[in-house]
Amino acid sequence: MSTEPGGLDATREDAATHSLVAASAHAAFDASAVNPVSDLALPDCLSQMETPFARIDWRTPWFAQFVARGERWQRAALAGAPALLAAMNADAGRSHQTTGRGQPLAFIAQDDLPAGSAYEAHIASTGGVPTRHNLHDFFNALVWFQFPRIKATLNARQSAAIDVFGVGPTRGATRDALTLFDENAVLFACTNPSPGAALRAFDWRALFVADRAAWGTRCEVRCFGHALLEKLVAPYKACTAHAWIVDVPPDYFSWSVSARDAWLDGAVSEALSAAGELNGRVFAPLPVLGIPGWWAANESPTFYDDTAVFRPGRRAR
Repeated sequence: MSTEPGGLDATREDAATHSLVAASAHAAFDASAVNPVSDLALPDCLSQMETPFARIDWRTPWFAQFVARGERWQRAALAGAPALLAAMNADAGRSHQTTGRGQPLAFIAQDDLPAGSAYEAHIASTGGVPTRHNLHDFFNALVWFQFPRIKATLNARQSAAIDVFGVGPTRGATRDALTLFDENAVLFACTNPSPGAALRAFDWRALFVADRAAWGTRCEVRCFGHALLEKLVAPYKACTAHAWIVDVPPDYFSWSVSARDAWLDGAVSEALSAAGELNGRVFAPLPVLGIPGWWAANESPTFYDDTAVFRPGRRAR
C-alpha cells in the first residue's frame, strides 16, 4: 500500500487559509441554474426558503456520501443554530469519536470559544469544535463523521505545531499543506498507478477521455475539504481541489461505499501521522467538474479544451 502525504488544519478565520483555498476559484456558473434544491429533501415550507442551507442538493455526486446524516442536519439547520448543534452533539454522543488528543468529540457555539484560544488547540484539548451556523462549519462537522480518523490526525498535528510555534503570521509549509488538506482536499483512490500518473502530469485527455471507463472501476474521488464542499453548493467549472492520491487494494471497488470510506480513513490517517515535513506540492490539482459522471457538460470531449481550467504542462517533482 502506498499513500501520498497530504495536509491539514484550519485555524478560525485564518487569512492565509482563505487566500490559499480561494486561489482556485474563478468564473462561477449561475448556481440557480445548475444546482436546484431537492424538494424530496425538505418539507414544502422549507424548500422555498432563501437560505444557504436550503440550497444543498443532495442528488449531486459530491454530496452523495454525506446524504444520510446531511439531510437530517439540514432540517435541523433550517430550524436554527440551537437545533443544529443539538443534532450534531446527539450524533457525537452516539459515535464515541475523539479529537486529536483523545477528547470526546462535541460541537460548541463559536461564541463559546474562549478569547485568545487557538481553534485547533481548543479542539484537541477539550474536544469541542467551535461551530458557526453556516455552510462552512456544517460541512466541517459532516467530515468529522465521515472521516473521523483523518480529522483527528489533522487536529493532532496542527495542535502540536501550535504548541511549538504558536499562532502567528508565519505558519510554515507543513501547516499550510495541512490547511489545504483540511479545507480543499479530495481523496483520489486508484487501484493502479496510471490514473494518478495522468493526474500528476496534467494529462487531462488520458485521465478523463481516453481512460474514462476507469472511473468507478479503477479510480474514484471522495470529497474531504469542507471549504471545497461549501464551494460545490454553487458549482463552477474552475472549481479545483487538492488531490491526495491513495493506492488502494485491487478488490477495493468490490467493497461497499462505507467499507471504502473506512479503509481510506485508516490508510490516510496513518500516512498523515507518519509524514514528515510537507508542502503544497504533495497534492495534484484536480478540476472536480471534469470527473466523469459529475457534470453533464463533460460528456463532450471538448469540455476539456478549456486550458484556463485544464491547464497543460508537467510539474517538476
